Amino acid sequence: MQNSEIELKFPVTDPEALQTRLPQLGFHLVTPRTFEHNTLYDTPNRDLRARKQILRLRQYGSICTLTHKRLPDQQDPVDTTRYKIRVEAECEAMAEIFRQLGYTPAFVYEKYRTEWSHPTDSNSNTLAHLVIDETPIGTYAELEGPTAWIDQTLAVLNIDPATCLTDSYGKLFLDWKQRTASPAQHLTFAEITPPVLSLR
Repeated sequence: MQNSEIELKFPVTDPEALQTRLPQLGFHLVTPRTFEHNTLYDTPNRDLRARKQILRLRQYGSICTLTHKRLPDQQDPVDTTRYKIRVEAECEAMAEIFRQLGYTPAFVYEKYRTEWSHPTDSNSNTLAHLVIDETPIGTYAELEGPTAWIDQTLAVLNIDPATCLTDSYGKLFLDWKQRTASPAQHLTFAEITPPVLSLR
């Protein structure tokens, strides 16, 4: 079945003010502020990148998640572009398996993420999500849910749709490097200090 949900980011200049409003708007806190470490793996020749595929290992609190993304074949439904498997093993063990298979870390990015949920409408038990990501180059909120719910939420939060974007954090990082001439190779708190409040 085709997945009708989308993900949309927007910059947040005052994270504390936003999070104060969310409970008043019916949002429920799912996961408090938690550190997240992401590593994208590829071959030395960047074969996955050439095929527009992503192999990601994410450590989020105590949870290790493996994600594979690819462009769909023409006959595939949209939701087959993303495979997410929750792994019980340690991230270090999975990383060693990748190395044995010829994959090495290509890009690392970090953030502190806070997760909120909200019903998609008053007559549904389906939940949409808003996450707040504090990255080394700025803070962003990301909405994930049906288009109608996202449009409604942007309006309630007084967010200008013109400020929204669908870029990955990798793309945002590259744009930031171009603007700042930073020598940083990874989007990590160790390489980028002090943090910048906004990308825009």
